[in-house]
Amino acid sequence: MKGVSYRRYGGPEVLEYGEVRDPKVGPDQVLVAVRAAAVNPVDWKCREGYLDAVLDAVFPVVPGWDVSGVVVRPGASVTEFAAGDEVIGYCREDFLSRGTFAEYVAAPVRTLARKPRNLSFEEAAGLPLAGLTAYQVLVKVLEAGRGETVLVHAAAGGVGSLAVQIAAHLGARVIGTASEHNHDYVRGLGGEPVTYGEGLAGRVRALAPEGVDGVFDTVGGDTLKTSVNLLAPEGRLASIADPEVVSHGGRYFFVRPDAEDLDALSRLAEEGVVSVHVQEAFALERAADAHRLNQEGRTRGKIVVTVGRRSGEGGEG
Repeated sequence: MKGVSYRRYGGPEVLEYGEVRDPKVGPDQVLVAVRAAAVNPVDWKCREGYLDAVLDAVFPVVPGWDVSGVVVRPGASVTEFAAGDEVIGYCREDFLSRGTFAEYVAAPVRTLARKPRNLSFEEAAGLPLAGLTAYQVLVKVLEAGRGETVLVHAAAGGVGSLAVQIAAHLGARVIGTASEHNHDYVRGLGGEPVTYGEGLAGRVRALAPEGVDGVFDTVGGDTLKTSVNLLAPEGRLASIADPEVVSHGGRYFFVRPDAEDLDALSRLAEEGVVSVHVQEAFALERAADAHRLNQEGRTRGKIVVTVGRRSGEGGEG
């Protein structure tokens, strides 16, 4: 099959488009014909070797954890899905090798859920990793609720934009940091935008004089340190970017695949509670360009790669 892979760690130039090995489908896996796969910061961090201490790389590595597509064949023990079902998945395993930047992926059934019917394949591909991160942090870590105020950093980004929508749905007031050109976008998501940079603490305090009940940090460093001083008494702090959050009494969080949570996200999308903005879609053979754009760190919503439709795979998007 056609796919993108890398044979060594490095920059976007190590990504090669061409023939990659066909996936074997284990008993607990589902063969999915890939229609779109999202690019996430963790993809290029894996590619550059930053996660080598925790994830073995079996080269050549096909990158990508997010997917939307159509079931071709379920594994022998899988009863949840049938051929022709449209699915989304956060297809992470405990090693790097069999990713989603290819025509097909053998996805563990524990990583899959039904694709929201109202989202295109491109939009749906951007939901799993970013949406699960936002959902799990807000619901299971920060326990955001009605009447509370939550500060979301990088509110126009992939995780941040979904976090704003989910927090608002939970009944929280949401303050979101964003560049000025993204302020209207953040307002449209249901948040109150504030500008990054010097004076951030004062701008947040002007909106929430008593402090915020929860902080969702996606940036780390100085942003995290500033956030600590913005918490109300008994306020909660979570970071997906900086382990130093633990020394401030907060929680460092790494998203995990969870079919039940992903089903919940799919339902929220079908109910119109959350939407996914696709900033740009690249053909699979241009995956290196998609990585470069994501690595610039100024993405509004999601960047995806697309794979052409094949006859006989079923489904409409």
